[in-house]
Amino acid sequence: MSLFEHKVSKLHELLHKKEISVTDLVSESYKQIGQVEDKVKSFLTLNEENARTHAQELDDRLVKGEHTSILAGMPIGVKDNIVTKNLRTTSGSKILENFDPIYDATVVEKLQQAETVTIGKLNMDEFAMGSSNENSAYQVTRNPWNLEYVPGGSSGGSAASVAAGEVLFSLGSDTGGSIRQPAAYCGVVGLKPTYGRVSRFGLIAFASSLDQIGPITNTVEDNAYLLEAISGVDHMDSTSANVDVPNFVNSLTGDIKGLKIAVPKEYLGEGVNEEAKNSVLEALKVLEKLGATWEEVSLPHSKYALATYYLLSSSEASANLSRFDGVRYGYRTDNAANLIEMYKQTRAEGFGDEVKRRIMLGTFSLSSGYYDAYYKKAQKARTLIKKDFDDVFQKYDVIIGPTTPTPAFKIGEKTSDPLTMYANDILTIPVNLAGVPAISVPCGFANGLPLGLQIIGKHFDESTIYRTAHAFEQATDFHKQRPQL
Repeated sequence: MSLFEHKVSKLHELLHKKEISVTDLVSESYKQIGQVEDKVKSFLTLNEENARTHAQELDDRLVKGEHTSILAGMPIGVKDNIVTKNLRTTSGSKILENFDPIYDATVVEKLQQAETVTIGKLNMDEFAMGSSNENSAYQVTRNPWNLEYVPGGSSGGSAASVAAGEVLFSLGSDTGGSIRQPAAYCGVVGLKPTYGRVSRFGLIAFASSLDQIGPITNTVEDNAYLLEAISGVDHMDSTSANVDVPNFVNSLTGDIKGLKIAVPKEYLGEGVNEEAKNSVLEALKVLEKLGATWEEVSLPHSKYALATYYLLSSSEASANLSRFDGVRYGYRTDNAANLIEMYKQTRAEGFGDEVKRRIMLGTFSLSSGYYDAYYKKAQKARTLIKKDFDDVFQKYDVIIGPTTPTPAFKIGEKTSDPLTMYANDILTIPVNLAGVPAISVPCGFANGLPLGLQIIGKHFDESTIYRTAHAFEQATDFHKQRPQL
């Protein structure tokens, strides 16, 4: 049995009983990476020397009987768009192929305070633009449940590394579903926090009004521990919210009697396959047995979410990515005759097709003559989408539906059709536009591939989401199943 099949609380207990050491945990991580990484391809950069040194330091502290945090010594992987001091951070792009940051992201500093051990940086779609991990400039990560299939994206490396047992948990980022969709595809637990719950300082921006960093884990309890460690206001990020960080683990009571669940008819309608639909209906039966009630509701403006999201996110991306010009850091072309040519050639050679596509779309929708017709209208639609959620949450505690309309698809199956690829995020995108929190937990299988249940909550009410997800998890055994690599 792998040590990583234990929960964080159990591993913490074993460490303090001296039955295992942090070195054991870190060695287990690199041993598993050595055995499966050539198949799964989750990691872009490993941090082995530093990780082993850090493990030894923590073991010395444990021998002295010094108090450590519950996450101390736990091996973690970090998505490659979260900057790590002196550890290569590429955001999955050629344009940052040699970028070694000189500072840590706030979440990385918080992980250091919690004394986790960073195992390495995880593969992703370039600049977090993608739903399959096929847009990375370096390699395609594969789904541990079936290596012919995608792990989802853009945090595909983060989800696959946890599912494959290479790390105990990981950090991803979620702009339109990029934590929840790969978590669903890989059969793990992934949470997108409320916008502002977690600092974005040190996250390489895709769309600043949508991006949030969040945890990917094997269990809801582990997820709650990790979110608590990385949450909190940050003076380096003006969009981080000055709200209390509760003890999320305390909310895992298993008691959901009287919980009111809303099920949007749009989330079980056209485009959602039968297995995904049925897995949600079965999950609702489980929650009913535990004392919850549910009713069908409507989120009428969710049909505009996809178009709204791609206009707004691409507009923000076109502004955010203008900093990558070959002047200050990152890749620079060798064959330019003058400054303007250097800008053009650097960006032409450094960015991949999907990133260029979104920069072009965003620049177009922000341009004179089109701003009112596209960008401004999308902002108005976003307000209506948020109002739909606000209206439902006046009467209900959580909203539940499938995380994705289908299980994972085959590698190469949708690369030639960007619009079909974009539609994979149709159930996750409205959550980012509204800024509310949501979790994906395993709830079934279709053709041997995992399916995810999405539980959406009110602003800064991650506790109710965790309580619901944990009650469902304890009543089922989907989270105990592991891929056979």
